[in-house]
Amino acid sequence: MTENAPEAQAEQREEAAAVPPEAKLAELEDRWLRAVADLDNLRKRIARDTERLRTEERARVAAEWLPVLDNLELALSHAPEGGNAVLEGVRAVRDQAVAVLSNLGFPRRQEVGVPFDPTRHEAVATVERPDVEPGTVVEVLRPGYGDAERQLRPAIVVVAKKAE
Repeated sequence: MTENAPEAQAEQREEAAAVPPEAKLAELEDRWLRAVADLDNLRKRIARDTERLRTEERARVAAEWLPVLDNLELALSHAPEGGNAVLEGVRAVRDQAVAVLSNLGFPRRQEVGVPFDPTRHEAVATVERPDVEPGTVVEVLRPGYGDAERQLRPAIVVVAKKAE
């Protein structure tokens, strides 16, 4: 095998010498352009994957905070009326948590009087309300967070039904 190696190298040199320099240049330029395109595609794919992972992680962390926010809401709902400083502090912390979720792209949704939308609401009860159009949200039991594209959770609502 070692005897044939110098002969094979000599043949490759002869073949390379037979190829005109313009063809070599064209081949090298083509290889260079393909490498640049591959690098650009890799760069774009990494940017997309990074943004997707960032979005998923932001949603995961925000979802972990929802029970804390729910407990703050529960504490405020059971607190007596009055100007208690601790109560005002809890209310301020709740408002701050809602603002943080909104800044992360998950605004609070607790609208009443809007048509029921199964993509944004989860109905847990219906009530007869002659003064309200059937299929309208009449009470929000637990607010939802997020928008149509990125939703942490739907709002838990009570919906009006037709009076019988």
